[in-house]
Amino acid sequence: MNIKVLIVEDDPMVTKFNRHYLEQMKGFEYAGCAASGDEAVKMLMHQEVDLILLDIYMPHTSGLQLLSSLREQGSKIDIIVISAASDNATIRKALQNGAVDYLIKPFEFARFQAALKAYQQDFYLMHTENLSQEQLDKLLRYSLGAEEKPFPAPLTIPKGLAESTLENIWNTIIQLESPIFSTEDISTRIPISRISIRKYLAFLTDAGILEMELSYGSIGRPVYKYSVTPAGYLNINKYI
Repeated sequence: MNIKVLIVEDDPMVTKFNRHYLEQMKGFEYAGCAASGDEAVKMLMHQEVDLILLDIYMPHTSGLQLLSSLREQGSKIDIIVISAASDNATIRKALQNGAVDYLIKPFEFARFQAALKAYQQDFYLMHTENLSQEQLDKLLRYSLGAEEKPFPAPLTIPKGLAESTLENIWNTIIQLESPIFSTEDISTRIPISRISIRKYLAFLTDAGILEMELSYGSIGRPVYKYSVTPAGYLNINKYI
């Protein structure tokens, strides 16, 4: 079963790129494009769509207005926002109205791919008649460790870490050109010591917002590399 995708974007060039990216993903079917929220509403009256790739800034009816309208009508169409809008108010409103992911322009294909793969996994799970606990945990982005630990309470920002600094580091991360980065990549952009940055990155890793791997450079010195998890773009709003 292919996932039918409508692209709602007023820039023809961006639409072209998004369609190109989409058509490289197996299991997805391009269902058309709309250059405005009003045009999208008309298209949705005549065809079934599973997922909308939605821009925020559009003439007449904005992406947020379209999203709110769909939810008020009880529409079950899923939304992934792809927009240059990076302010917290817009992101929070989109997520509160049920957007399953949020990509900030410009973005790398790897991030686009991760968003659609995560959505595809969830889509097929939600179309399973009965879920096992393991499947449900996977859907909720929760996994037990080898020791079968009890379900953890949500993390709180540890003492010594400031929400404003955490937000500053996060905003720096999402503006990086590469999806994989190091402590040094952050320290060159904001006036915070590497030791302090490591503490914040460690917290974000523990919270499941980042994932970390050890990389060895040309001189053999290990370097910790980080990347944002697919769920991280949603879960960060619990902390900032």
